[in-house]
Amino acid sequence: MTESKKEIMSEPSETADPAADAALEDLLVFIRDSRGFDFTGYKRSSLTRRIRKRMNEVRVGDYLDYRDLLESNAEEFRHLFNTILINVTSFFRDLESWEYLQREVLPEIIAAGDPGDEIRIWSAGCSSGEETYSLAIALAEVLGLEEAARRIKIYGTDVDEEALREARAGIYPARALEKMSKQLRDRYFEPVGDKFAFRSDLRRRVIFGRHDITRDAPISRLDLLVCRNTLMYFNVEAQTQIVDRFHFAVREGGFLFLGKAELLVSDGERFEVTNMRQRIFRRRAGQTGPAYLPGPARLDGELGQEVQGLVKKRQLGDLALETAPFGMLGIDADGRVSIINSQMRSQFGMAVHDVGRPLSELEISYRPVELRSLIEQAISEHRAIRINSAERKLGPEEVQYFEVHIQPLWAADGTGVGVAVTFVDTTFSTRLSMEVKIKREELETAYEELQSTNEELETTNEELQSGNEELETMNEEMRLRTDELDEARTFLEGVLYSVGAGVVVIDGDLRVRSWNRGAEELWGLRSEEVQNESFFTLDFGLPTELIHESLQQCLKTGRRVGPLDIPARNRLGRPIVCSIVCSPLDGSRDGVVLLMEESTASPDARMD
Repeated sequence: MTESKKEIMSEPSETADPAADAALEDLLVFIRDSRGFDFTGYKRSSLTRRIRKRMNEVRVGDYLDYRDLLESNAEEFRHLFNTILINVTSFFRDLESWEYLQREVLPEIIAAGDPGDEIRIWSAGCSSGEETYSLAIALAEVLGLEEAARRIKIYGTDVDEEALREARAGIYPARALEKMSKQLRDRYFEPVGDKFAFRSDLRRRVIFGRHDITRDAPISRLDLLVCRNTLMYFNVEAQTQIVDRFHFAVREGGFLFLGKAELLVSDGERFEVTNMRQRIFRRRAGQTGPAYLPGPARLDGELGQEVQGLVKKRQLGDLALETAPFGMLGIDADGRVSIINSQMRSQFGMAVHDVGRPLSELEISYRPVELRSLIEQAISEHRAIRINSAERKLGPEEVQYFEVHIQPLWAADGTGVGVAVTFVDTTFSTRLSMEVKIKREELETAYEELQSTNEELETTNEELQSGNEELETMNEEMRLRTDELDEARTFLEGVLYSVGAGVVVIDGDLRVRSWNRGAEELWGLRSEEVQNESFFTLDFGLPTELIHESLQQCLKTGRRVGPLDIPARNRLGRPIVCSIVCSPLDGSRDGVVLLMEESTASPDARMD
């Protein structure tokens, strides 16, 4: 809960109106009693301006009419509180002060304790959490991430529940981190869509909760208390009470960090100045009494000690009941509401004027549980009844959980005097239990799936192993056959090269596949020169066009053709008659074997 000093100092003066002032005070008491928000200690000028602002928005002219609106429309309370509790905050606001805190104060706090001691910090009026997370970042920068995640404990408190929901989420838009260096942002925030979430290990060391610094007991044994630009909202009397609580909360030698618009002018005996420019103070040594507790009532001196003792005990009981951390509802023997404590007012929207009304007329009689039948059962059976995880829906998706305890009350003579009903908010623990249950079910499902997958993998592994063995056997067979083929090829090549005649093998595309030594000696072309070349494009002494038709006939019919006597010139250029026989390759039509020999007939006679 923060606001600039300029806004406070520039407030317009208000014309005194005793009737309006009295109506305002009545309105503040009504708000305190019905919802547990105590604004009676706030500065009247800024408080009046903000309440008037909201009244103008809903077009209500005076405080009495506005109180009627609040009584008839519970949602208006939320709008009013949002108007009063202006949440203006940011990460490392007033950077110079934060740099001094990190450079000078935090190392001194760490050095003052033993290694491993917990470091306790309270951020009072934390709004939506930026200041609280700034403290976590500053400590992690000094201590190191691992040690910070072990040692620090930071409490962030505010009276604004909506702001606290944002703080607990710890997710901020990119514009909120604009003034932070990229290194810090990458180190302490993780992208979540178009926003950034505070890192989880440090988030577990930060605790957020609702707390009214004017009424609730302070957090104690603090090394550092940060309350910046919050005290300026309150009048002098309220500020004095708050500082009393702060003095109790901070350990001897601990530090208090205030906002630029705030001073501790009259508290020099309890807090010494560490750095006035940065508004950092240190608690002096000295005894600390429970100054935050309400003082005892002033009793008439003529009353006897016994009567005074009874009054004090009654006052103590009332205070304990009023400030109990759970909702308490008292119902008399006639079924009328007799007690409503602070938690019942703040959590269920009940008001002081509900005291005396029949329970059956109130919403609490049937939500979150059907109280009337349970009360009848508890009374008739003479026993307490407990209902766990009673649901109370606050919206389409938001649900609260309560443990409801119904305890019949009996007088000494056995007469029933009423029933006490307590509502303990178990939302956090219930949600945690539900999440644990879901996670356990997910783990069990995942374990079963993992076990099934493991079995499948084992089966697949066995199949792969079997397949691998088959492949190895096939590879061995292939290797043996390859060796056999290599031997056959070598043998055939030897046979071809040992044949004196020229032997040429041509495939179905009329390309040369084999050209033996006899062909080399006959025509003067080496095997590597003609390999895979088209037979009819080769330039050598044989007029190949003369055997084209015979070769095609051999391919087509798969039968032997020839011998053909073709006039040619050998590798020496001497005219010869070449006798050629075309034989199909292995009886198929996929190739031809040409057997070429020099004929004994005279080339001249052949030409005749």
